[in-house]
Amino acid sequence: MTPASATQAQVFSPVAVEILESLYQHRLLTGSQINQLHTPHRTLRWTRRILTPLHEHGLIARAGGPHNYALWYLTDHGADTIEAIWKRAERRRRLSSPEQAAGPLRAHTLAVNDVGIAFVRAARQREDECGPLSWRHEIAHPISPARPRRPGELLVADALLIYIQADGEQSIVLHQRFIELDRGTLPAEQLAAKFTRYARLREYRPATKQGGAPARPLWTAYYRSFPSVLVVLADQSNAGSRRRIQRTIALHNTDPERERHGSVPTLFVTLADLTAHGPFAPVFIDLQSPGRYVDWLGEPQPSR
Repeated sequence: MTPASATQAQVFSPVAVEILESLYQHRLLTGSQINQLHTPHRTLRWTRRILTPLHEHGLIARAGGPHNYALWYLTDHGADTIEAIWKRAERRRRLSSPEQAAGPLRAHTLAVNDVGIAFVRAARQREDECGPLSWRHEIAHPISPARPRRPGELLVADALLIYIQADGEQSIVLHQRFIELDRGTLPAEQLAAKFTRYARLREYRPATKQGGAPARPLWTAYYRSFPSVLVVLADQSNAGSRRRIQRTIALHNTDPERERHGSVPTLFVTLADLTAHGPFAPVFIDLQSPGRYVDWLGEPQPSR
């Protein structure tokens, strides 16, 4: 965080700085994703003209992706630069290495970012608010206390999405969603068990220093209302996704822990449907009513 870093950042255009901010928060983006987020009315070739000087100055680096697509990530120098000028309450410096950018976690990171981009596109069309920084990766909350020689249990959501919807001329509605990105790599019972963990988070009250539990659950310190869960299935066929959703719902409904903790509102959607039709299309399956399709707000028809 040197003065030289801040001075260097001032040389670049505002959109270039915004791209650095996105790479800081989202770790890994393709050129197409950067184009959709920051220069949607320009060509991909035009976007590359912004990326080239950032790369030449050592602020960003690239790795080879599928189909010879470049995957862009922030360097340490780029992180120093953005931290010097970007005033934010929370700094989460988790940069990708060349090995990680080309490794097995890249598909997961890129898919989570595709989820966020689908909501950004919808917000632009509807004049709502959801921008390039409206989701954060890997949000962790405790769901059990630490004990001697045993750390407390954590629930880690793949992302937290924030979407502000216009409701009339003067009112707004704040929507928050925990995002679970499912690529079919874990057994369905593990995915189903995570729904119970979200229900435990909803009721978890850590003990105070005086030994008693507080009157309000821990989540109320972070959220106005408890976020619903959105499960996005990626890298699976349509038929395979449907089977996995059905099995996951059946496993959750027979989970003994569900009798103790209940369920949290949860919707399923494939990444292909989300990106093709957007979140306001009725392409989501409700955990509680799997026989009907709804939009991301639980409405059977597009909501406005």
